[in-house]
Amino acid sequence: MKKLIVILIVIASISSCVSKKLYEELDAKYTNLKNRNQDLVGENDDLFSTTKDLENANKKLKASIDSLSTAKATLVDDVVALEAKKKKLEDSYNELSQSSASQLDAKAKEILALSQQLNEKETALIAENTRLENLQQKLAARSERIQQLENLIAAKEAKMLALKNAVSNALQNFEGKGLTVHRKNGKVYVSMENKLLFGSGSWAVGSQGKTAVVQLAKVLKQNSDIEVLIEGHTDNVPYGGNGTISDNWDLSTKRATAIVRILVNNQVNPKNIIAAGRGKYLPIGNNATTNGKAKNRRIEVVLTPNLDAINDLLEE
Repeated sequence: MKKLIVILIVIASISSCVSKKLYEELDAKYTNLKNRNQDLVGENDDLFSTTKDLENANKKLKASIDSLSTAKATLVDDVVALEAKKKKLEDSYNELSQSSASQLDAKAKEILALSQQLNEKETALIAENTRLENLQQKLAARSERIQQLENLIAAKEAKMLALKNAVSNALQNFEGKGLTVHRKNGKVYVSMENKLLFGSGSWAVGSQGKTAVVQLAKVLKQNSDIEVLIEGHTDNVPYGGNGTISDNWDLSTKRATAIVRILVNNQVNPKNIIAAGRGKYLPIGNNATTNGKAKNRRIEVVLTPNLDAINDLLEE
């Protein structure tokens, strides 16, 4: 899918005017990619929920093992008591060896019944031991899986925190100039207002904006397993350009692909990059105010971790 988007971007860069059909195709592809991005957020939430479920199941399994251990101890006590009783009866039998045949026969039957009961208890004890060992093995396997999940989640969170810090450090000279960096839902968001990147109605990146994007590319080049979504946004003022661009949605897409080209030209893996135009449809400020409109005219760079290892473990 990402290869298809790259091809569409190249076609868009060659053409000086994006046709309505091409625009609609790009919009459809973006919708699919946006759903993919939302699925990743859902997967991240499902991951924490699944880990919680496994921990609860782990507690129940431990409780079952405690109960079986108690039953085992009871069986051991029964076996010891029966063996003592058997010994006492055998002693009595020997003492009564001179007694009448009927008495001896009764004692022999009682000893035989006791021996059978003892054998049954020993058989039950062996079965409980086997069941207990199986449960302990199952508990150990589940505990190991939970630990692996927790380690993967912790590693992912640590990596995204390190990435956020690396991006913040690389772009610290631009923060307060229309650029912010923050973490949300396990992702890192870099927001750049258009005043840092573009002139009015233009998708050509200015020198200061290009410097910021190049600094970002240096960090992304060192994190080759991070997916990069570039979103272009506008305010609600209709585009009044020269006809090369159809509307704000078209302009936002052009601006997103302009950022993509700088990243790719600076050795960021194009397979990890998605470009999308959101037009005016995802404002973060009030379009009724000048300041709100300025906030809405922006580029959002969304950095998403690779969850393949965690998903593979959950599917085992």
